[in-house]
Amino acid sequence: MDDSLYFSEQHLAVRGMVREFARSEVAPVAAELDAKAEFPWANVRKMGELGLLGIPWPEELGGAGLDLLSYMIVINEMAKVDASHAITISAHTTLGTSPIVNFGTTTQKKKYVPLLATGKVLGGFGLTEPSAGSDAASTRSTAVRKGSHYILNGSKIFITHGGVGEIFVVTAVTDPGKGTKGISSFIVTKEASDLDKSGGFGHDDSLPSMAGFRAGKKEDKLGWRASDTRSLIFDDVEVPAENLLGEEGEGFNNFMRTLDSGRVGIAALSLGIAEGAFEQSLRYATLRKQFGQAIANFQGIQFQLADIATEIEAGKHLMYCSELAMRTTIKAIQIHGGYGYTKEYPVERMFRDAKICEIGEGTSEIQRMVIARNLLKELAD
Repeated sequence: MDDSLYFSEQHLAVRGMVREFARSEVAPVAAELDAKAEFPWANVRKMGELGLLGIPWPEELGGAGLDLLSYMIVINEMAKVDASHAITISAHTTLGTSPIVNFGTTTQKKKYVPLLATGKVLGGFGLTEPSAGSDAASTRSTAVRKGSHYILNGSKIFITHGGVGEIFVVTAVTDPGKGTKGISSFIVTKEASDLDKSGGFGHDDSLPSMAGFRAGKKEDKLGWRASDTRSLIFDDVEVPAENLLGEEGEGFNNFMRTLDSGRVGIAALSLGIAEGAFEQSLRYATLRKQFGQAIANFQGIQFQLADIATEIEAGKHLMYCSELAMRTTIKAIQIHGGYGYTKEYPVERMFRDAKICEIGEGTSEIQRMVIARNLLKELAD
């Protein structure tokens, strides 16, 4: 792709900076962190210092003041090396911080966004529940107004940064009789877990640890294993009324708008996985020899490389990439042969990391429903 088509000199500078960090700091430890399912505290701290956890937010709120494309470049470039590091940036920024930036009061923004944008603490987003996955409107967590507080009860599952995060935006039903218009959102805080491994990073004493709010067990996942995923549990949590995010009844719609943005980030991440797997495959095909020559000389390999390159080029323009990541990593393993099935090469990890991209922040089926709904609406109009 012609870089000048979309990218300015500033975009290219951001890409170069992230590429250098990802390949020098992340690549050497990615396999070990994956194997241990260990959150990359040391690298997350470095990412905060580089400004990578507040790319699109205004400088007055502690952010880097860059545009959305710069932010997508950061996610994409990181995912070429390791998806767990990439989703840490994406979930923290879009899901954990953007609802406060977009829907919060001036006081809420000044209180919480600088902590998040500078990476001093991590944020998360609580929507999914045991009975509310793709059917997010079936939220059962409740928030009952009691004077100057809301009493929050319920649970959330599959929450990125559930353990390591300290600031969360979550939904709960405030008016059971109004369907989605009875769902509100709140800012809730707790102390991060695993602080003994963080080296003193990831915690801020100014944040109250709300009694009754805690993280559940850490999920043992197929992919994104260095990303922290847990449930959130609310047991009579007293949430100050000033922590209501937006107006009562606006939580569901505001969270759907947040997911719309998050899906672009997942597309950038998926594209990065595909590009990373392609880079590995192209290199391997030129080095691996069979029948006295590099396997890149065989048409069977060339056809697969050509197909991958073509799909990636289309993905760069369309940003509809989750299934592209899956198809690419499958072919990458095939090109690597038996070695691709081992942990000696990163394509095995990339294959596992790609699968969740077809599920998280809207399954492939839900995405198709959204596309079809818009097509039918256009026809009706």
